[in-house]
Amino acid sequence: MKAIVYSQNGLPISDENALYELDVAKPQPGARDLLVKINAIAVNPVDTKVRNGAPTDKPRILGWDAVGVVEAVGDEVTLFQPGDNVFYAGDITRAGSYAEYGLVDERIAGHKPRTLNDADAAALPLTSLTAWELLFDRLEVQPEDNAALLIIGAGGGVGSILTQLACKLTGLTVIGTASRPETADWVRTLGAHHVVNHHQPLGEQLAAIGHPQVRYVASLTHTDSYYAQLVDVLAPQGKLALIDDPEYLDVVPLKRKAISLHWELMFTRSLFQTADMQRQHQILQQVSQLIDDQTLQTTAGEHHGTINAANLRKAHALIESGRARGKIVLSGF
Repeated sequence: MKAIVYSQNGLPISDENALYELDVAKPQPGARDLLVKINAIAVNPVDTKVRNGAPTDKPRILGWDAVGVVEAVGDEVTLFQPGDNVFYAGDITRAGSYAEYGLVDERIAGHKPRTLNDADAAALPLTSLTAWELLFDRLEVQPEDNAALLIIGAGGGVGSILTQLACKLTGLTVIGTASRPETADWVRTLGAHHVVNHHQPLGEQLAAIGHPQVRYVASLTHTDSYYAQLVDVLAPQGKLALIDDPEYLDVVPLKRKAISLHWELMFTRSLFQTADMQRQHQILQQVSQLIDDQTLQTTAGEHHGTINAANLRKAHALIESGRARGKIVLSGF
């Protein structure tokens, strides 16, 4: 089967060898696996981070968002059957979705939203799982909660779905950050009650909109750059959740306010085969239903054409530029 791989980490994305096409063997499903014929994928920052930072001793297939049709199932599969349309974000320890076929454990896959085409559905799994787990599993927000949530990087992939979840499923006042006018407009269309500029002092802007302190912060990017400000604007006994990789994070300043720190990594459940691993199936099923009843909308931002090495290199370049809005999707081979 056709796959797009990398063999040498750290190559500039302008180099044709950074991502290239290769014929590889079609995988065979294990006991709880689905063999999926992949129709569409999305590209995430984690794709670029792995390509740049993870050495590999053999060609590696990246990609952790996919939509496709189940072609075969393992002997112990009970949640799906051949012919089902599915979407998933996969397992970082396995071959990814930049390929014609992929394997995914049924416990971390969901039925694709019926009302979306494949490309628009591919934008959802990784960011939806990350946002849902951050909001409800890590911060433990309840639907009736009416406190304020500040989202750093609300216009990105995770931010775009987190903004919607918080606005539609809770009573939170949602404050998103964005620096460019088009990104600020995007965040407002997703339902944010306020938008502030993360290139300007946060405390002053929050005070100006009547929220000098917030109960929750979801820091999705450049946490180390904003950390001191986040500690300042968080209310006593507030909660800070993050998903990025700050080079250094001093937790001591959190003590005075008894602020709790929460890490979210969508891959943790599959990485450690946790007892509640199937919760990701349940989350994706709920997201699919929320899309179909028009409570949520896809966060697809740009369609980069068919799934090939050249288009994927362009997608990686855009993500690395920091100017991507919403999710980058590709479909078809």
